[in-house]
Amino acid sequence: MTKTLYLMRHGQTLFNVEHKIQGWCDSPLTDLGIKQAEEAANTIDDLGLVFDHCYSSTSERACDTLEIATRGKYSYERVKGLKEWNFGTFEAMDEFLNPPLPYGDFFAGHGGERQTEVAARMVKTLTEIMERPDHETVLAVSHGASIANFIRSYNQYNVKKLKPGIPNCTLFKLSYEDGHFSLLDYFEPKLR
Repeated sequence: MTKTLYLMRHGQTLFNVEHKIQGWCDSPLTDLGIKQAEEAANTIDDLGLVFDHCYSSTSERACDTLEIATRGKYSYERVKGLKEWNFGTFEAMDEFLNPPLPYGDFFAGHGGERQTEVAARMVKTLTEIMERPDHETVLAVSHGASIANFIRSYNQYNVKKLKPGIPNCTLFKLSYEDGHFSLLDYFEPKLR
């Protein structure tokens, strides 16, 4: 049986604006981030989506985004496995300190995670969620790098190609069947 996962990046945050590295550290949504989450709510309504279950990273920026994007209509579970990449001692530092892409194992040498660890954590977490009973249509709110690494893990199955950069509050539609995911479509926020 095919199930559907809607995976969304959180809204713009203060650290996004300040160009700070933001993984396991957190900062609040900006006014624009709130508007992006409100627009995500409009997209969810326009698509007529109804979710069986909702999940969020434990980061406040993701929880706040989920609450706004669902208009508070759903309870949700906070899940550590949906957190952003752990950037170790680079957390909250200026983005210009990032090494060139791909990061690979760079942050592991500074107390953070390897790129393969981020992808494996997201795959494990989202697979466990989708394997639960009565989980036919699920919403999960996570983070840009975690989402990108997760989706790239299924490149051979993806119907739609993931383009570089994930705008805040982009909503990804993925199918889940026979233990693998496939990116079907995505919806970027367009403020009205």
